Amino acid sequence: MDRAAAESVAATALGVVAGDPQRLGLFLALSGLGPETLRAAAAEPAFLVAVLEFVIGDDDLVMAVARAADIAPAHVVGARDILAGPAPG
Repeated sequence: MDRAAAESVAATALGVVAGDPQRLGLFLALSGLGPETLRAAAAEPAFLVAVLEFVIGDDDLVMAVARAADIAPAHVVGARDILAGPAPG
């Protein structure tokens, strides 16, 4: 998977989260974002990582994103790893 594919997975993940008001509310609360700042935040590279981190914390959500993106669930984690870059140290 390359960076463009990882970004596509993250965009799909955001769509899945945004499609569920309860999950979207939880994501916004945990991220400190408001509905009015969501669009601007989405332009930041770290935002995509945050979306995937949120998704990875919920196995059912990982499965929903994998189905929506037509990928294996492990690729959701792989997309996060690509977007996050190498671990420090």
